[in-house]
Amino acid sequence: MNKRIIDWRTAGWLAVLIIASPQAQADGLFSIKSENDAYVGAGDGHYTNGFEMSWAYETDTDHWSHAIAHTVPGWKPDDVVGMSYRVGHRIYTPTRITLSTPQPEDRPYAGVLYAGTSIHGVSRHDGWHETRSLHLDAGIVGPSAQAEWIQETFHEHIAGADPQGWDYQLSDEPFLNLGYEHAWVDRRELGPLEFEYGPTAGFSLGNLYTYGSGGLAMRIGKGLDRSFGIPSIAPAEGQRAFFRRSEGLGWYVFAAAEGRYMAHNLLLDGNTGKDGPSVERTPWVADAQVGFAVNWDRWQLAYTVAVRSKEFDSQNGTDSFGSLTLSMWL
Repeated sequence: MNKRIIDWRTAGWLAVLIIASPQAQADGLFSIKSENDAYVGAGDGHYTNGFEMSWAYETDTDHWSHAIAHTVPGWKPDDVVGMSYRVGHRIYTPTRITLSTPQPEDRPYAGVLYAGTSIHGVSRHDGWHETRSLHLDAGIVGPSAQAEWIQETFHEHIAGADPQGWDYQLSDEPFLNLGYEHAWVDRRELGPLEFEYGPTAGFSLGNLYTYGSGGLAMRIGKGLDRSFGIPSIAPAEGQRAFFRRSEGLGWYVFAAAEGRYMAHNLLLDGNTGKDGPSVERTPWVADAQVGFAVNWDRWQLAYTVAVRSKEFDSQNGTDSFGSLTLSMWL
């Protein structure tokens, strides 16, 4: 049997198991997220495509996630508000995908297939609140992620450029990553609108990414108390755009900036302990995001535009891509 059919049947069954898990039998929030450089008019290159399905739900006070949260300094078990599960795929390529020869000055071809889970919490104070998320992701980088087949098939259907360099992609390497995010959020009333803002901090540890991050996020709109944070973008794990069902229309626009010190990035540094494609990683990387989200009853649609600074020394300029997330309570 064709290997790629086996791989994608495995990924499909993994998605089914997540959605069919006992926790998912309760009311849950199902989300589909698509990230692509074409959403902002950019051509193929670097982080060119991502797709993720996630399932989030609110937890009871006796849920096992509360005991895990208790091990995190400053996180009270009663502050846990929910959990989420996800499966996803990402594609990374050099800028010139029609070249069939190695491109040592551009980022390597790589596919990433992963599954993960997150615990989410909110600590409320007098006039402000904190949000916390703990993430665990596992997956594989390399040919088994089937990025070559996905990109070639998609480009064939849209009459796009035929990628020629996948023979030089990163080799198969499994990964495990632990991540944590923390935000301090103040709220103000601006006439009929609500305004939230505050700093963020986080880290990721693992053989896919290792970094520390800090930033600032803000959003303004109506019905902000229904929702939890702003949409996340890669390399951040998890889905922060959680919202509660409510009658009437809620909306917000948002902006965020984040800096990361990248101590390790498998997708740029190359396979662990092996000779192969790699580039000289830039330690300091910055992201800027703007976007909006609209929710009504059990639906939410969010759109994000992201601009990212250079990730490696030989990179020419910044990268940009867009993200669309459709969420529905089931």
